[in-house]
Amino acid sequence: MYLYIMQRTQIYLTKRESAALAKAAAQTGRTRSQLIREAIGARYLVPSEQREALDALEATDGIWSGHAETGEATVERLRPGRLGRLHREG
Repeated sequence: MYLYIMQRTQIYLTKRESAALAKAAAQTGRTRSQLIREAIGARYLVPSEQREALDALEATDGIWSGHAETGEATVERLRPGRLGRLHREG
């Protein structure tokens, strides 16, 4: 029984999306509807300051993928010996 009014909606999923949702439901013991509501809550109902931070992270996702040099190598090139010092100190 729900303590709030629910609104019925229909969505279309690809076979892959549907299979992933069914697998998650089986693993967690939750219904598909519960999982969908949780995902909507996590994505669209977060406080605005958290949404801004998440949007910034999503906007930079994959930004380094075109670089041949690793992040570690870049830090070492720009600040020689820094990683070694950090590892020795840590």
